[in-house]
Amino acid sequence: MEAQTQWVHTQDQQRLYVKTWGSDDKPALVLVHGYPDNQDVWELIIQQLKQDFYIITYDVRGAGQSSIPARIRDYRLEQLSLDLASVVNAVLKDRPFHLAAHDWGSIQSWESVTEAKFKARILSYSTISGPCLDHAAFAMRNQFKQHKGKFFKQLTKSWYIAVFQLPLLAPTVWNFFTPNKWAKVLEQLERQKDLPLNHNIALDGKHGIGLYRANFIPRLTQPRQRFAVCPIQAIVLQRDHFVSPELIDEMPKWAEQFQRVEIDANHWAVLSQPEKIADYIKTFAQQHTAAH
Repeated sequence: MEAQTQWVHTQDQQRLYVKTWGSDDKPALVLVHGYPDNQDVWELIIQQLKQDFYIITYDVRGAGQSSIPARIRDYRLEQLSLDLASVVNAVLKDRPFHLAAHDWGSIQSWESVTEAKFKARILSYSTISGPCLDHAAFAMRNQFKQHKGKFFKQLTKSWYIAVFQLPLLAPTVWNFFTPNKWAKVLEQLERQKDLPLNHNIALDGKHGIGLYRANFIPRLTQPRQRFAVCPIQAIVLQRDHFVSPELIDEMPKWAEQFQRVEIDANHWAVLSQPEKIADYIKTFAQQHTAAH
């Protein structure tokens, strides 16, 4: 697949490795990857979308070929939102764009999708397996009060979040993961063989833990009211082992325009069902392109 590459410098002097795909006269679409992935996780989906969109992907800080911050606080949501701004300003200037994101890419993108400065800049947002942490905190508080069974069910899905707070153990575990070992994990989760390999999995897993350590405790203990500035589409994965569909139920409260679609898939549907994911992203974006 052909791609143009460039480096973008962030506000705090990190370097982000950016790729663009397709013709820049098409509507712009930014794809933000999750954890423990890098931008290569989107390639099967890009194949489906590059004829219709000018696609921008990037390795988020600490992943892929982008630079690795020295401090945990450098992974804060506010800084990740500034990273998105740095990328789109460098590549698109002041053009509006559509946004789609998976897992931690989705969690961090909510910070931008609920920022007033992105109003009219972000045309649509397709979120996959990554709720806004503020919204999730409010939802879990309500669950604890009214549906304790659902609350504890979500806690069992989120065991890894507590583990990732451990400063030495969590990063060390990733040293034992080779690309082939990680591929076997995904194969079992997605019930599908021969999924693309992440050749950088040990480093992506090790350094990306900073995302959890910088953000979960502050946001879950002190949630903010965050309202979306663009239309939202939640692509819900019905067999997701890590994100409870109940957390998606909170989203309509925070978005004036909200759409929910469901896929019979586990967490890495971006790899196992790229055609379906791409079709939902394309259809939703095109519905919100006409005025621009």
